[in-house]
Amino acid sequence: MIEIKDLKKIYNGVTVVNVPHLEIKKGESIGLVGNNGAGKTTLFRMMLDLIRPERGEVLMNNEPVAGHENWKNFTASYLDEGFLIDYLTPEEYFYFIGGLHQQTHAHVDDFLAGLGDFFNGEILKKGKYIRDLSKGNQCKVGVASCLLQNPELLMLDEPFANIDPSTQFRLKSIVKDLNKNKGVTTLISSHDLNHITDVCDRILLMEKGVIIKDIATSSSTLNELENYFGVEQSFATAAKVDQEENH
Repeated sequence: MIEIKDLKKIYNGVTVVNVPHLEIKKGESIGLVGNNGAGKTTLFRMMLDLIRPERGEVLMNNEPVAGHENWKNFTASYLDEGFLIDYLTPEEYFYFIGGLHQQTHAHVDDFLAGLGDFFNGEILKKGKYIRDLSKGNQCKVGVASCLLQNPELLMLDEPFANIDPSTQFRLKSIVKDLNKNKGVTTLISSHDLNHITDVCDRILLMEKGVIIKDIATSSSTLNELENYFGVEQSFATAAKVDQEENH
C-alpha cells in the first residue's frame, strides 16, 4: 500500500530523515517509536505531502503522493491541533468534515452517537470552540474526525499523549477494531511503549532520522524497546556527568 524510496529531508545542513526503502502492506498496523528529534513527525509530514523531501518519494497504491490527489480519498490523519479549524465548535467541524465526504448531518449525528464513551461527555453540546478545548479533547476531536472519514489508511501522531487513561484504553480498542476487523492500515507514532506495542503488530524504531530496527511485535518486544531506551538513557546520563566533571 505504501512504499518509500530513498527519502531524505535536510534542515540547516542536518539530515533529519533518511529512509532508503520502506514498504507497508495493506492492513498492517505500524508503530513508530523514537526519542524527540528522531524524525517521526517529519516522516509523517512527508508521507502526507505537507513538506517536500530533498530527494526520494512516497508512493501510495503505486502512485506518488506529491502532485497527486487519489491518496487523499482513502487517507485520514491527525498529527496535531493544526489539523483542526479552531474557530468552529466540534459539531460544526464534524459536519464540515462529513460534508467533504458527502455525509448528511443525520449520518454524522448517528456516527458521533457511537463515540459517546470515547468523548466521555466532554466534546458535544458544550458550546465551546475547538480552540477553547484542552489538548486532550482537541485530540479526541481530531481522532473522531479521522474515524468519520471511514479511511483505508489512518495516521496518528502521539494520539495517547494528552488524553486520560480511560480514553487511552478506548482509543486502543477503536484502533484494534479498525485494523483487525475492518482491515484499515494504521500508522501510529508514540512515546508510550506499552500502548504502541499493545496496538501495533510491527514496530519501527527511528533514531536520528534512520529506521534502525523493524520489529514484528511479540511478547518480548516491549522489554526489547525498554532495554534499548534504558541503556541509551544511561549512556546519555553518564556522558553528561563526565562532561560536567571535566569542567
